[in-house]
Amino acid sequence: MQKDLLDMLISDWRREKPDLEVEPMGIVGRILQLGRILEKRAGVALKGFDIHYTDLDVLATLRRSGKPFQLTPTELRKSVLITSGAMTTLLNRLQKKELVKRVPDEEDGRVLAVALTSAGVNLIDQAIVVRFQEAASAAASLSPQEQAELGHLLKKMILSLETP
Repeated sequence: MQKDLLDMLISDWRREKPDLEVEPMGIVGRILQLGRILEKRAGVALKGFDIHYTDLDVLATLRRSGKPFQLTPTELRKSVLITSGAMTTLLNRLQKKELVKRVPDEEDGRVLAVALTSAGVNLIDQAIVVRFQEAASAAASLSPQEQAELGHLLKKMILSLETP
């Protein structure tokens, strides 16, 4: 198999600090590198829709919530894992593009929920197809069995690290 940047880094550290356990850094480093590559690929795939990757995440979260495609900002933030300040900026950007609107929450009228507009539904219904196609393309070098195994292993690692 072809060598990558992490192979070189691990080799260098083995030589310079043989007492270090370097294999876990190969895993973590590759996951970080892969994350950057995948986010960049997603951004390129979404360019024609004039939205950012985080915009897609919010629009998709609203869309998959089912009709009336509406959630509170707190519910959205839990799903997309960004700060409240970043969420406010993102929602303002989507509202300016008329992809979302703010509406009084049905359960607590003091809270302004976020709802997809019809333009938002149309855009996410198109963009999500492109996003899923790009994800399939990114994973195409792995067999279906390898994809399932990698998905399981990554989930296991995430769950173990999220647990306090």
